[in-house]
Amino acid sequence: MKAMLLRVLGRVEAGRPPLEFAEILDPVPKKEEVLIRVTACGICHTELDEIEGRTPPPRLPVVPGHQAVGRIEAGGKIGQRVGVAWIHSACGECSYCASGNENLCAAFEATGRDVNGGYAQYITVRADFAHPLPEGLSDAEAAPLLCAGAVGFRALRLANLRDGATLGLFGFGASNHLVLKTARHGYPESRILVFSRNPHERALAMELGAAWAGAIEDIPPEPLAAAIDATPVWLPIVQAMKHLAPGGRLVINAIRKQESDKDELRALDFPSHLWMEKEIKSVANVTRQDVRDFLQLAAEAGIRPEIQEYDLKDANRALLEIKQGRIRGAKVLCIP
Repeated sequence: MKAMLLRVLGRVEAGRPPLEFAEILDPVPKKEEVLIRVTACGICHTELDEIEGRTPPPRLPVVPGHQAVGRIEAGGKIGQRVGVAWIHSACGECSYCASGNENLCAAFEATGRDVNGGYAQYITVRADFAHPLPEGLSDAEAAPLLCAGAVGFRALRLANLRDGATLGLFGFGASNHLVLKTARHGYPESRILVFSRNPHERALAMELGAAWAGAIEDIPPEPLAAAIDATPVWLPIVQAMKHLAPGGRLVINAIRKQESDKDELRALDFPSHLWMEKEIKSVANVTRQDVRDFLQLAAEAGIRPEIQEYDLKDANRALLEIKQGRIRGAKVLCIP
């Protein structure tokens, strides 16, 4: 099969593509697995971090991609349209799995990191970790919902927002643009304020219904009851905590933060940022239930990502554009 293969970690730069367009053996499904013919795969900022070595290292060589959509060709209901998300498997037996928090399982395996992912024509996964896709979503539209959408949905749940309270979104890429659409549906009386260093992202936020959009350092028109930070930098934490109302909660929806700007945290002080029962909570991965709940909500509420489509062989270009901040919604590989 055709696939984009990562053999060695390295920086994503113009003229230095880290992924190799290669022919590799088709995967063979094991017992209880299905074989899926991939038609679309979302591109996530996490893959950029994995390739450049800022996250727990992937096994090498590996096929990246954890937002895969396709149709079952073996091991299950032939022709059924399904998706494969970041959570590829969990043990099913530990206390976290038993309590519905399989995202915290020590045996958690990530698609495209610990096993081959969706930047390829075929992928395998345990049948109970393949997500049936509702009608009304195209393959390319469904792909970003499997991670960007589902993890944003989990972050919004964890934010404990009540309808009518103000929500702040820091960063406005693939995940938070879907959070905005989801929040507008679920909390129609709430005002959503967007903070982004990118003027194009701020313009898109206003286009999609934000009440206000400003730079990360800008002062919002009102305090925030809750905030979601989806950036790889530290400054939004300081700014979000500064602007949280008493009792407010910041949810950090990121797999890592840049070490280079860690000094930004020195600006945190107790009276201004941490007093008055303010909270900070992180999001770690997603559960299968998060994915399935969000897919159903998106189908019923008409929540669709803004997408940019690329051929499989253009994955390096798409990743470079993410690194350069050339983002409008989510990027998706279309796989023939």
